[in-house]
Amino acid sequence: MPGGSEAKQQVAFRVRARTLAHLKRRVRETGRSQTDLAERYLEEGLRLDEHPLIVFRDGAAGRRPGLAGSRLDVWQAVETVRQNGSVEEAAAYLESPVEKVQAAMRYYVEYTDEIDDWISRAQALAEREQATWRRQQELVG
Repeated sequence: MPGGSEAKQQVAFRVRARTLAHLKRRVRETGRSQTDLAERYLEEGLRLDEHPLIVFRDGAAGRRPGLAGSRLDVWQAVETVRQNGSVEEAAAYLESPVEKVQAAMRYYVEYTDEIDDWISRAQALAEREQATWRRQQELVG
């Protein structure tokens, strides 16, 4: 999830010792700052409350929203809806329940810029990979 250029505000609140110890352990494990990690957990927790069929997963390209109980990312569901013209057709193509594809679209409505960025990045990667494959084929004969 992109951090954006929005100004950060300082907040102060108390947490249980166990929660703080858990956060500090995760800071050591991930190498991220305590503030960055706490902010991520707050933001994702709020998003999970509002979008219960969405989960967040790490990957080579970064942390991204996905559909719970599947390997699909939100951007993949959104792009498939665009290509198929309807949620129902996309769900059938993805072999995913309509409710999950609808959940991806609801998430997209709220976080359009973020998901559009994922789609653009995926398309750019696919184009680079295709160009590499074509060059390899030319070299082979």
